[in-house]
Amino acid sequence: MELHDVWFALIAVLWTGYFFLEGFDFGVGILTRLLARDRAEKRVLINTIGPVWDGNEVWLLTAGGATFAAFPEWYATLFSGFYLPFLVILVCLIVRGVAFEYRAKRPEENWQRTWETAIFWTSLVPAFLWGVAFGNIVRGVKLDAHFEYVGTVGDLFNPYALLGGLVTLTLFTFHGSVFTALKTVGDIRERARRTALRVGLATAVLTSVFLLWTQADSGDGKSLVAVIVEIVALVAALVANRAAREGWAFALSGLAIVATVAMFFLSLFPNVMPSSLNEDWSLTVTNASSSPYTLKIMTWCAGIATPIVLLYQGWTYWVFRKRIGTQHIAS
Repeated sequence: MELHDVWFALIAVLWTGYFFLEGFDFGVGILTRLLARDRAEKRVLINTIGPVWDGNEVWLLTAGGATFAAFPEWYATLFSGFYLPFLVILVCLIVRGVAFEYRAKRPEENWQRTWETAIFWTSLVPAFLWGVAFGNIVRGVKLDAHFEYVGTVGDLFNPYALLGGLVTLTLFTFHGSVFTALKTVGDIRERARRTALRVGLATAVLTSVFLLWTQADSGDGKSLVAVIVEIVALVAALVANRAAREGWAFALSGLAIVATVAMFFLSLFPNVMPSSLNEDWSLTVTNASSSPYTLKIMTWCAGIATPIVLLYQGWTYWVFRKRIGTQHIAS
């Protein structure tokens, strides 16, 4: 296996980690308006992700940095063609981080309500736009012979990509609902399970349509296993959630996210960004990659740094593993 193939797989792993981890805290942010009934319950929801949300975003930074270093042509085309959606995502992530930190700085009702509204919208918008972006990457965009995007912003919001956005939005909300049930006690835990059931059913329908559409367009069996795993995992997560087995439900909803991302990248390979104008103008792992020497140095660096990051983040989750409820919130 060539090093550019290895780095394509590693970037897929980084995006998988990001969507698995950031997926549930996007979901929790959305639930601050859909699930919480009062100020105390909003604080409970925010506190479930308070110690980990910023660490989850490290996976995004690493995925972006790895793409820049390993596939500079891909990075340049992707971030220029998708400039506006990515800018909106970036602004949302900045405002979201500020909202988490500043919400409790003052006791006034209007102050806290404003930042809680910001948390909701800056969780919902990126959750939707990530699906739109990856839907376009898999389906193909208008690249010319110089590997430059020649379409418009409106071209990115086609029916397939919009369906992809709804899939990631509902999937992350389901993942967040299951995580909330896993991390809370009392009435909010029971309502989180009921919310997970409703959102999970919608997710299963939307995801099945999207995956079958993707499979029909790709015309090969590379991603078929991922499609099957994703649908089975979603159904199993719903069953586990109904049986109040939150740990299993969370693991299975996470598996559904893993399978979805795997389907994206398996459908892409060996392309990294297909051209809808001419197949010969597509960016591939070969024509978009850095030199073998650069990839070799990156491989050594990743081999040293990755285990350290994983150990530290795993330790963080272990320390903050206990459930919380409104009784744990100081008045």
